[in-house]
Formats: sequence, structure tokens, C-alpha cells
Amino acid sequence: QVQLVESGGGLVQPGGSLRLSCAASGCTFGAYAMGWFRQAPGKEHEFVAAFSRNGINIYYADSVKGRFAISGDKAKNTVYLQMNSLKPEDTAVYYCAADPSPGFSASSYYRTDAWASWGQGTQVTVSS
Repeated sequence: QVQLVESGGGLVQPGGSLRLSCAASGCTFGAYAMGWFRQAPGKEHEFVAAFSRNGINIYYADSVKGRFAISGDKAKNTVYLQMNSLKPEDTAVYYCAADPSPGFSASSYYRTDAWASWGQGTQVTVSS
């Protein structure tokens, strides 16, 4: 059974940085696509970033390109989301997601219903 545990959220001022972590168990890097989504109050889940099972293909939402970076540590089985130049509109609960499907198409990464496993989320608040 896949378990994903996010951490690293908190309160940060606009322009600041945070690094989120997602500790994964029950899934192995190289066998799962890994991603991050977020949900702001009153809004639906929104795709943030992901990488493919082989780690070669990386995807970002337009709203975070150039500011956020997704990475993974195979030895620690942990996925990271480095967030820089944070804006108030980045305020949301951030969720880690994983999926083992070998046929994960490029469009699937952006869809919440395509991902099999989810973490419980970590709150990020960007405010002065």
C-alpha cells in the first residue's frame, strides 16, 4: 500500500521560499510517476508539478514555471518541491501524488482523477 506523507509547509512572506517534502513508502522511484497538486480555499485541486516514472519528463503549471522545482531523492524515496519567489496566490494546501501506470499519458499528469495515491496535504500560507 502506497503512503505519502508531506511536510515542510508553513507561513512565509511574499518573495520568500519553502521546500516541501513528500516521503513515500510502498512505491519505488522508477516505478511511479510523482507529482504535486494544490488546493486553495474554495477552489478545485490544481496541478503544480510532476515527473514521469523514469524521471526524464518533468511538467510544470504555467503559474509556477521558473519559480518552483520538483525533484526526487531515490535513496530517501522522497520527492521535493522547492518553491521560490512565493506569491499570496500560492497559498493553498499542497498534496503529493503517485501513480504506477506505465501508460500515463502526457495529459494525465494534469488531471487529479488520473493519480492513484495521495498524501494528506501540507498548508502553505504566503502573507505579510
